[in-house]
Amino acid sequence: MLRSFNLSAVKWAVKWNDPRVAVRAVLGVLLAANLAAAVIAFKPFGGGADDLRRDRQQLQQQLAQLQAQVKHGRNIAAKVQIARTEGDKFLDAYVTDRRVVTSTLDSELFRMAKEAGVGLLPTTLNMEPIEGSDTLSMVTINTNCTGTYANLVKFVNQVDKSSRFLIIESMTAVQQQSGGNLSVTLKIDTFIKERPGEVL
Repeated sequence: MLRSFNLSAVKWAVKWNDPRVAVRAVLGVLLAANLAAAVIAFKPFGGGADDLRRDRQQLQQQLAQLQAQVKHGRNIAAKVQIARTEGDKFLDAYVTDRRVVTSTLDSELFRMAKEAGVGLLPTTLNMEPIEGSDTLSMVTINTNCTGTYANLVKFVNQVDKSSRFLIIESMTAVQQQSGGNLSVTLKIDTFIKERPGEVL
């Protein structure tokens, strides 16, 4: 048997004066606003074709920039390797090994003095480590020589062009009282190779 439903018995009236109803309404509005903001921010339904094209272009630009950085880094690494190789070649060709520095430099200076016709007095060597390097030291050579002006010019020219990388730091010439010769004091700098841990 069907019951009759009395619609008038249901109370549809909302009591807006009730604080619970007002709070529920405010919460409902805030929830709807949050959902709308989330849809705008995250685009959960996927972007359009234009958005996808823009994203693809941005990613391609980023990829091109990263590839350029990698290429630049490889070029720098290759140049560093070339510089290291060239530096080693230079050191091998022009810098004397510490174990033979005294005999090598003395024989080189005496050879040049003999060829130039200059009298060379014994030399003194002073070795100092170079700050920041454990394989190179600087050697200061102090020597005196006598000869004519032309002979001394020839000697200085040979020192300047020596394959031992000799650098004339200072030179003082004094006229001798007899014979018309000059007495010259030379201070020459050069560099030597060391083994790490080798004591001066």
